[in-house]
Amino acid sequence: MKVTKAHIIDSLHKQNGFSKEEAARVLDSLFEIVKKTLEEGEDVLISRFGRFCVKDKRKRAGRNPMSGEPMALDARRIVTFKCSRVLRDRINRDLKAT
Repeated sequence: MKVTKAHIIDSLHKQNGFSKEEAARVLDSLFEIVKKTLEEGEDVLISRFGRFCVKDKRKRAGRNPMSGEPMALDARRIVTFKCSRVLRDRINRDLKAT
């Protein structure tokens, strides 16, 4: 199952007593802070969850997968995510028991 923004808003509503409108505003504010920080090229570290990092990719040669023709790929910035050790351990908890 995917967790959508609506699922998160509903969980905030049920677990914290926020109205759905308040929960939506809180979540939207959080996303805006994260987006603005990443746009500025800064990393976002959420303790016990993980780190969102902005990385620069240089211009490079590539290939069109449909035609096989060579093409130039422009320089760009990407966002990567690395989960924290705490989250990684929780994800793999059941695998360690077997």
